[in-house]
Amino acid sequence: MRKIGIKRLSKENFEQYGSYASILEPSGPCFGQEPVVFYRDMVQQSLGQASSASYSACVVDQRPWVITNAEVHDYCHETILCLDGDYLMHVAPATFEKKIPAERIEVFLVPRGTLVNVKAGVWHQAGFPYDCERVHILCVLPERTYQQDCYCFDLADEDQIEVLRELTD
Repeated sequence: MRKIGIKRLSKENFEQYGSYASILEPSGPCFGQEPVVFYRDMVQQSLGQASSASYSACVVDQRPWVITNAEVHDYCHETILCLDGDYLMHVAPATFEKKIPAERIEVFLVPRGTLVNVKAGVWHQAGFPYDCERVHILCVLPERTYQQDCYCFDLADEDQIEVLRELTD
């Protein structure tokens, strides 16, 4: 089984997969002043041809850090917000075939309160709580994406990946 470390989020190492922003420590263009400051347009999400977004909860409990599967959406981005704990998220670049590029999977540490937008075509799946037992995640997708534009695949046993605790940059 291949083993990989965890990368810290940075614009440079995540931009091929999507974008992100801290909701708990926002920065960038804003309107107003304390006690009310509005930080605008921090992350954009494509809904493809859909006209409405749907907000769903994903509750992820601690389990062995072994990547066994991934999913992909052809026509829309998926946005997630880690609400109450740090989270390990695995991603791989978009491919032409519906086959997980296991050798290209990377794992990122997503700090609590960070909104991550995953581009269409990028392989991803529910990750792992980091230093906590459970993480609650807000998922934003076009309505019924799970039925209309979600392709889930398991990795063959020999392609599964163990995530090591080591952090790399």
